[in-house]
Amino acid sequence: MIEIKNLVKHYGQVVAVDDISFKVKEGEIVGFLGPNGAGKSTTMNIITGYLPSTSGTVEVDGYDISLHPEEVKKKIGYLPEQPPLYNDMTVTEYLNFVSDLKKVPRDKRKGQLSDIMELVGLTDHRKRLIDNLSKGYRQRVGLAQSLVGNPKVLILDEPTVGLDPKQIVEIRRVIKALASDRTIILSTHILPEVSMICERVVIINKGKIAAEDTPDRLSQNLGKMSKLNLTVKGDKESVLKTIGNMNNIKYVAMASKSEDGVFKYVLETKDNSDIREELFYRMAECKMPILELKPSAVTLEDIFISVVNKTGITEKEEE
Repeated sequence: MIEIKNLVKHYGQVVAVDDISFKVKEGEIVGFLGPNGAGKSTTMNIITGYLPSTSGTVEVDGYDISLHPEEVKKKIGYLPEQPPLYNDMTVTEYLNFVSDLKKVPRDKRKGQLSDIMELVGLTDHRKRLIDNLSKGYRQRVGLAQSLVGNPKVLILDEPTVGLDPKQIVEIRRVIKALASDRTIILSTHILPEVSMICERVVIINKGKIAAEDTPDRLSQNLGKMSKLNLTVKGDKESVLKTIGNMNNIKYVAMASKSEDGVFKYVLETKDNSDIREELFYRMAECKMPILELKPSAVTLEDIFISVVNKTGITEKEEE
């Protein structure tokens, strides 16, 4: 549905997007991640036709944005981080205004807007001034305008930023419902959101693609046996000393105390070494039984930091 080939964007001497290529299949939800200044917004603005590229191509449903901009724009609904709302209009007036801009036929407009407002939960607020809506409902109006014209592709830039937890859950539910018959690119800084919604992740850094895969496969590739959660019954200082004397241990810290004489630790090994057998025998010799030993789950946040910094998984402070 979306194919980006060798995309480049220069701002004078600054290279904002540096020869990136990726595809998004029809019906797929792709998370587009990167630190501030990575080139995310520039890339999305090029896809939606708001900015021209310096070189490279963007095709949406077979149409090149540079050759057929009007056709591409008909197929895309765009929700920028700050939705372009008019506060002195009611919800219905604003969505009718957007319908005029998108040239939605008048005989189809009423039914389409009714369906959109029902989907995003605006039906009961359709006559209210946008200026009087809460942040969450204003975000719903922004999402509604992106759906006007029934586009096949949605580009959503930080759709849940600034919302409270209840509003975030509701907007996520709407996005999942939209994915049943649309292709979605979702840019967000809320990493758990990507794990919950997206099927694939594209991470961009300094204008280049740094990683691209499913969240699960990225986790598997980076996790391996490098981090372990260990629960041991024994004196804390003795456990730390015993583990610290092992050659392939890079890091060890006590995570918590679960009960008298039972402590939980986090270990990190060097070069993904498998130290389970050696650890078992050392603890047995010291009469400190291992009650649990399992790989530590690698979060999307770990993956993001690892890919962007190129320094491996970043250790978090233990409680």
